Amino acid sequence: MRAPGRYAHARHILVGSKSEAQAILDEIKSAKKPLKVFKKMARDYSTCPTSEKKGDLGEFHERQMDPVFSKQVWSQELEQCDCFIKTKFGFHLIWVHSRDE
Repeated sequence: MRAPGRYAHARHILVGSKSEAQAILDEIKSAKKPLKVFKKMARDYSTCPTSEKKGDLGEFHERQMDPVFSKQVWSQELEQCDCFIKTKFGFHLIWVHSRDE
């Protein structure tokens, strides 16, 4: 049984520098198939163990993630990546597949 609250399914790319995040974001934004590029970049550049799953975080509760990360997941448009954020872990690019509203 799921705990009460909001859930989302997302992918992310975690990198250590703003310049690296910007370069990856530029690649994604200019791609004809941005999700395909996002998955490739996650596999090739993310420092998170989820890189093995092309950045897939699976479904998660909003309180499972860093508050800055969760805020972004519930505020950005679905099925796109148009910015990056900074948390205590580094710079994240996020692709939200679905979420409870």
